[in-house]
Amino acid sequence: MSKTTSPHSGGFKGQRPIRVLVAKVGLDGHDRGAKVIATALRDAGMEVIYTGLRQTPEMVAAAALQEDADAIGISILSGAHMTVFPKLLQLLKEKGMNDVLLTGGGIIPGDDMKKLNEMGVGKLFAPGAPTHEIAEYIRDWVKNNRSF
Repeated sequence: MSKTTSPHSGGFKGQRPIRVLVAKVGLDGHDRGAKVIATALRDAGMEVIYTGLRQTPEMVAAAALQEDADAIGISILSGAHMTVFPKLLQLLKEKGMNDVLLTGGGIIPGDDMKKLNEMGVGKLFAPGAPTHEIAEYIRDWVKNNRSF
């Protein structure tokens, strides 16, 4: 895992920066988008932990707990989103991490996005989504849902 931070504060008054764990789950080896998002979030003042390729949901949940992540961003292009996101939601619940945002993006059909949102997954972003919107969404969610 690698951590990157920006000199700009992505946190709130007197608080640590927002911590976002960015991960690629499964055998999907395309990580350019995940790296672009990780860099954009870092540039927005957040602390970003990028897990690298071929993670399992268990590895992601454990890393998020260890790193005290405020949010988890999953990049998924493999079509396994209806398996990966529900499994991560279950693991986060089991670990008592109910105040951690699970969000992500990739190739996810609109109907599946809606179903995942109804299950408790945060907003999901399609390829080409403006990175400032992703950063804004995470910042707003954390501000409204996390106690520091």
